[in-house]
Amino acid sequence: MKKVERKKRVPPSFGEIMRKLKKSGIEGSPPANKVWDDGSEVEELSSRIRRVLGIMDKVNGDPKRMVYFIMYDIENNKVRSLIAKYLLKKGCTRVQKSIFLADSERTRFDEIQKELREVQECYDNDDSILLVPVSTDLLQSMKIIGKNVDFDLILKKRNTLFF
Repeated sequence: MKKVERKKRVPPSFGEIMRKLKKSGIEGSPPANKVWDDGSEVEELSSRIRRVLGIMDKVNGDPKRMVYFIMYDIENNKVRSLIAKYLLKKGCTRVQKSIFLADSERTRFDEIQKELREVQECYDNDDSILLVPVSTDLLQSMKIIGKNVDFDLILKKRNTLFF
């Protein structure tokens, strides 16, 4: 008996998925509600800080890599959820619900920017997506306000005196 070879299914690109959503009537969907849960939990703040610091350690000294924030304000729950999942799949670190930190080579940055631009053009919206490159020096000077996290201890900058 002869084996039948199956073609491997190539998953659609993020842009293709968004074009299909547009065709299915995303523009006619009801107005967005105020629920911001996109189905993925956000890690504890101290874990997120450690991941950010790990990114800084990895990027330092490699001129081909860049660090950047991706921030968005998107009304449609479905689109917002798909973008969050896309960014997580691309290896971005979630800092807050709608803020991601990424470190990658310039080509990956360009790819993400292109895909997000396609999403933006898929439907009529007042949404905004920002990709903001940042130096690791500036990232190391970040401050956290509002949570009981000892940032200096995580950074190992605290000096301790024993008597």
